[in-house]
Amino acid sequence: MEVLYLISHTGSTFLFDNLAFKKRAMIEEVKAQAKVGVGLNALWKALTKELRFVVPKVLPNIVKDVELIEGDGGLGTLLLFNFFSGDVSVAVCQKEEIVELEESLHRIALQVLEGGHLNKGFSFYKTTFQLNAIAKQETLVDVTVSSETETDQESTMPSKTIEATLEFLKCLETYIMNGAS
Repeated sequence: MEVLYLISHTGSTFLFDNLAFKKRAMIEEVKAQAKVGVGLNALWKALTKELRFVVPKVLPNIVKDVELIEGDGGLGTLLLFNFFSGDVSVAVCQKEEIVELEESLHRIALQVLEGGHLNKGFSFYKTTFQLNAIAKQETLVDVTVSSETETDQESTMPSKTIEATLEFLKCLETYIMNGAS
């Protein structure tokens, strides 16, 4: 897998008016691209229809299992990621919802609803994958992590998530190339 490391950092500011106070909230985005040496259809299938089965196989030392809480794998599906952890500072589970699913555009986004990043000072955390075919066995993946912190503090978590997501894509590429068993 070739990582093109086009990491960018953008933010949008929103003002919320309330009788008692004004709060400034900032949605930040961190972006990266990766060139994956597998075809678009195989990668799309692994990131959508087979996601809950593939993730524990691709990350066996990190993800114990992914439970389907609600839905059929489409838009609105709720998933519970259960992690291996002997470290109490690390989340043991994270509930996510598929909030974007565009088959024709090969775009999927998962938003954290409970646990995980939301226990680390974030009020909003979403990871988006946009897939584009480059060649028969090559796909360009644009990854965007959108987040909002509960405080005005800057966080390195989105950048770390991008790095972890790129590592996941590398492992997923290997898994698919080895026959995806």
